[in-house]
Amino acid sequence: MEQMNKWVSVWGNAVSVAENRPERYAKDITIRYPIHIPFAGNALRLTFDNYCGTEPITLTKTTVFYGGHFYPVLFGGQQSVTIGTGERTVSDPLSVTLIEGEIIQVSFYLADFTLMRSVVYTCGPLSEGLYANGDETETAHIDRETSRKTHLCYFLSNVSVLTAPENRAIVCYGDSITAQDWPDCLALRCFREGYGSTAIIRRATSGSRILREYTCLTYESYGLMGSHRFHHEVPTDGADVVIIQQGINDIIHPVGENVNVFRPMSDLPTVEQLIEGLKTYIAQARSFGLKVYVGTLLPMGGWRTDAPFRQEMRHAYNEFIRTTDLIDGCIDFDRALRDPENPDWFRPQYDSGDHLHPSPAGYERMAMEIPAELLK
Repeated sequence: MEQMNKWVSVWGNAVSVAENRPERYAKDITIRYPIHIPFAGNALRLTFDNYCGTEPITLTKTTVFYGGHFYPVLFGGQQSVTIGTGERTVSDPLSVTLIEGEIIQVSFYLADFTLMRSVVYTCGPLSEGLYANGDETETAHIDRETSRKTHLCYFLSNVSVLTAPENRAIVCYGDSITAQDWPDCLALRCFREGYGSTAIIRRATSGSRILREYTCLTYESYGLMGSHRFHHEVPTDGADVVIIQQGINDIIHPVGENVNVFRPMSDLPTVEQLIEGLKTYIAQARSFGLKVYVGTLLPMGGWRTDAPFRQEMRHAYNEFIRTTDLIDGCIDFDRALRDPENPDWFRPQYDSGDHLHPSPAGYERMAMEIPAELLK
């Protein structure tokens, strides 16, 4: 019988800041997320994270639904757990025999008023959850009349499985482009092409930059800067590789206070500063024992702040990624998705229409650019 003695993450997200709205508190709701299990195991544990919270939160009750049964999730032997400001907690290991390719449902109930601040938006074929009125943590099929789908992931930041030693994880780190479809497409590629020992873990937050973050109420939901994120997100059970794709927001956000008082041109880094920021990522990843692959920045021709000086910065940053010997490899997303006749722009079939984010076909192409040897 194969030994199951290694904890490996099978699902994960970054933790970011919710958009500030008057209705930012919730009460008496259940949140549920389906989790795809890429390989077999005999136990699992859940991580809940209040990293961006400004007050404690309490999970009243948490369950896992699998194989027609509900399993209670405990924290230090207790059903309820309070997670302090800026803190996270890991559940007690839950003994359950997991079969590769199956889906578990993680549900947690918030009985009392809860500040819904630690959250991240993701989308893709494997990224959807729901919330419902009342305690539905032991309801197999939640009524669609009292529930609603969501792409916002609150508090749950990691799911790990106790599994065979040959299984491992790849971390995909970045901004909105990585918060969208390509990591899910990559996970499905692993399943489709027989790379069953590899899990894909997304750590991405929309709007985030390597070197800056917003402190104003209007834009703080654009995410934390790299020095506040990377060390918190990237260390992941069973991971041996990180793929980094970030930097475009550092280039496109600053517009000048005459246009937007919150986006001064003084926020614009030099290319050298942006590269130094990337180097801090590389050094940290090495200290975590990870191999490092970096993706080039995608075309942005036609984006609303597109300008020649921004394209020059993007080209110089990409050239560093293509030529540096500090990393284990470059994944040239730019070359794969750009229009050969107009290389600052996407190929039309790869453009979502906003000229910054790829289309579904573009995300599929990004997933196909990951070298097969990384997935084996």
